Amino acid sequence: MFKKILIANRGEIALRVIRVCRELGIKSVAVYSEADRDSLHVKFADEAVCIGPPLSKQSYLNIPRIIAAAEITGAEAIHPGYGFLAENASFAEICTSSGMKFIGPSAEAISSMGNKALAKETMKNAGVPVIPGSDGIVKDLTDAIDIARGIGFPVIIKAVAGGGGKGMRIVRDENDFEKNFVMASTEAEAAFGDAGVYIEKYIEQPHHIEIQVFGDQYGNAIHLNERDCSIQRRHQKLIEESPSPFINDELRQKMGAAAIKGALSVNYEGAGTVEFLVDKYHNYFFMEMNTRIQVEHPVTEEITGRDLIKMQIRVAAGAKLDKKLIKPSGHAIECRINAEDPEHNFRPSPGEIKSFHLPGGFGVRVDTHCYAGYRVPPNYDSLIAKLVVYGSSRESAINKMAAALEEFTIEGIHTTIPFHKKVMQHPLFREGKFDTSFIENTEFNTK
Repeated sequence: MFKKILIANRGEIALRVIRVCRELGIKSVAVYSEADRDSLHVKFADEAVCIGPPLSKQSYLNIPRIIAAAEITGAEAIHPGYGFLAENASFAEICTSSGMKFIGPSAEAISSMGNKALAKETMKNAGVPVIPGSDGIVKDLTDAIDIARGIGFPVIIKAVAGGGGKGMRIVRDENDFEKNFVMASTEAEAAFGDAGVYIEKYIEQPHHIEIQVFGDQYGNAIHLNERDCSIQRRHQKLIEESPSPFINDELRQKMGAAAIKGALSVNYEGAGTVEFLVDKYHNYFFMEMNTRIQVEHPVTEEITGRDLIKMQIRVAAGAKLDKKLIKPSGHAIECRINAEDPEHNFRPSPGEIKSFHLPGGFGVRVDTHCYAGYRVPPNYDSLIAKLVVYGSSRESAINKMAAALEEFTIEGIHTTIPFHKKVMQHPLFREGKFDTSFIENTEFNTK
């Protein structure tokens, strides 16, 4: 087992990893930007190193400074968390060449799955159903229009190196194709430094279902069931739950087996998520693979009783996976609490938190790095807390979440708590009758 791990991230995920390190008797090293000097992950780590100014590219995305911090502190491994450098193949490779274990998959696996067009081809070759579309990056506008005509409108244009909804455009009519193609390419270039895009058939009103997978260094892979991430806005997840109220046991087994096939096809190591779109007829199609731990991993932890961060570290240290079938129980839901104003188009709401009271009780969990007096910086993702509940049934979990949201008090900034309260009371959500278009097609008066 490692003696010291550096966490190349910030906020609640950094704090989450620090806690597991403490449980395992491992020393932790936090890195932080000047904007995060007062964050709890800096306070609770055994050591902390400032790696630059607030801008991400000068701090959390600055690979030389992170590697230098690891070398100076004598860290043997680096945990990337999620976001930032978590799916950066070059970073994984540099960690390895610098004599430090990257807690995650190999650079080759990240490259295979990080390029969405290549990931689709890899999964197709592994026998996993994929969405009809282009074979890799489209060459130019003429090629793109020909492909779109061939598969039929509506289509979706996606950045090949994309994520978080950037570089993504839905096109329902050929007359709108050219402008959307240019906009997607331009946005992809600005966000990822890669203007490459590919085209897929757009599946109307799908469910977004992801399968949690794990691989070890010995060619073993398992899955830990699904999460339903269909409640989202502009392709950004807002609420996740498990098990999904939409899929049945037969489909669950098929998707789990397909996810394992995909993981084994790239010799996957560590935690990953194979994401699918499922249409109203229960046909499922591979969408992408996230080669990291997910924001919503606590949902899986609650229904399986497995600590996924601990599993990540142990697998990275050479432990073999227990391949016994994991039988989930109960129901878990996660609400992402963001520093955003839902009454004004979810615009960011940074600033000082004046009051901060966490809900509690049996089956209630809050993962957060915030506290009263903490100033939410404007420089990073707006996630400030994850509220997770566990119940014996979906109904009991929803009721518990509704009660916890009433107790959750954050003053001084706007948050998405009022929005989540409305969702928990919405009859269609409570009946499980929703898909990825739920937010767009439903009015929420959060006043």
